[in-house]
Amino acid sequence: MRSLSSWGKLRTRWGAGAAALATVATGVTVALTSTAPAAATVLPNGFRSIGYMPSWSGSVNAVQYTKLTHINYAFVLPNSNGTLQGVPDGNKLSQLVSLAHNNGVKVSLSIGGWNDGNDSAFEALAGNAGGRTNFVNGVVNYVNQYNLDGVDIDWEYPDPGQSGNNYTALMQQLSTVMHSRGKLLTAAVVSEGGTANGVQPAVFAAVDWLNIMAYDGGSPHANYDWSINAANFWKGRGLPANKTVLGVPFYSRPGYLTYAQLVAMNPNNANVDCVNANGAQQCYNGLPTIRRKTQWAMANAGGIMNWELSQDTSGSTSLVSAIYETANGGGGPNPPTGKTGPITGIGGKCVDVAGANSANGSAVQIYTCNGTGAQTWTVGTDGTIRALGKCMDVSGAGTANGTVIQLWDCNGTGAQGWQAQSNGTVRNTGSGRCLDATGRSSADGTRLQIWDCSGGTNQVWQLPA
Repeated sequence: MRSLSSWGKLRTRWGAGAAALATVATGVTVALTSTAPAAATVLPNGFRSIGYMPSWSGSVNAVQYTKLTHINYAFVLPNSNGTLQGVPDGNKLSQLVSLAHNNGVKVSLSIGGWNDGNDSAFEALAGNAGGRTNFVNGVVNYVNQYNLDGVDIDWEYPDPGQSGNNYTALMQQLSTVMHSRGKLLTAAVVSEGGTANGVQPAVFAAVDWLNIMAYDGGSPHANYDWSINAANFWKGRGLPANKTVLGVPFYSRPGYLTYAQLVAMNPNNANVDCVNANGAQQCYNGLPTIRRKTQWAMANAGGIMNWELSQDTSGSTSLVSAIYETANGGGGPNPPTGKTGPITGIGGKCVDVAGANSANGSAVQIYTCNGTGAQTWTVGTDGTIRALGKCMDVSGAGTANGTVIQLWDCNGTGAQGWQAQSNGTVRNTGSGRCLDATGRSSADGTRLQIWDCSGGTNQVWQLPA
């Protein structure tokens, strides 16, 4: 995980003094423990919220486990012969695994990291079959010893050519061993550019997903457009959407101030992306950008990853909370609680955001139910109905029959207020008219509108239970 240069020095310091793990005999013969953790926390449409937990920073007792699906513990370093150095602060890892499993969160061990740009051990071990086998055996031992759910390979970075070939061979061997035991295999990868070609498309089939480090780039740092382009770059290379996990930073550049430090300076810093601090403009991702990236990922990717958990705040400014609440259909500064799931209507069709597009003005329609985020709605206690981080809205705050329904930023107006009635209709508070499928049609793509309440089949809706 590319991060602060000072963190890389910390990793070098503990890595140099760690004892190497004893080499296992040829072939992977160590049986993994049979103790299974609870099922992972479930977000709509299998969405993942992944956080890195460094060995050198943060308390395992401060982690918001109920808002995460996966945690990666960083880092263990490899040796050039494929053996692994010791786990830094193994007690912390054991405590993390225990607390995470008690809350239904899966934990993987992350191997590698920026390490001041020194990837020579990876280059050496991946270049021969013996080194790769030593590495795989060491991974299995650690998974067994700490009751882990998987491994995250953070080689920064395999180069195009022979190095990339060796990386593919290593990942394919790991894939066989991990997946045969029901364990996860993931990897952290560079945001974009020629270096990315060191991760060959053959790797995409070997992993459960890739954590795209969409930060340390862009101007301003990790801005929305640059980050989304990074994810689309990988999708354009053939990475499936559900294996595309968008990484977000919990720190600024150029000063590497943590998000928590920035918010401590001024609580309003949570709501912007750039501030002047420590004599320079510091740019990062505040709450609105984190929510917007999560909305995009809900519709176009498989999850959000953060670097890293100890840099977050708690309470209403927490970025982990913002990701979780947005994934569950929230969108404002204080997203409401409510019931989440599909809304079905005429012909058994589902209320759907056209094209899974979270942009303001996207059409709300009915469509064959498919279980995607575009059909996952939260009926809030505040009277809103939300999907993809935005609200179901009457276009232009109109009140006339036939005014169409769209998706829009939540703003608390009557155009976004909805009340379920005892006869199954849903009344808009701003107009007094009911949510209606145009023309009494159940065809895919039928636009929703408001119309005089009649209780007809095109106005009866089944809300989330």
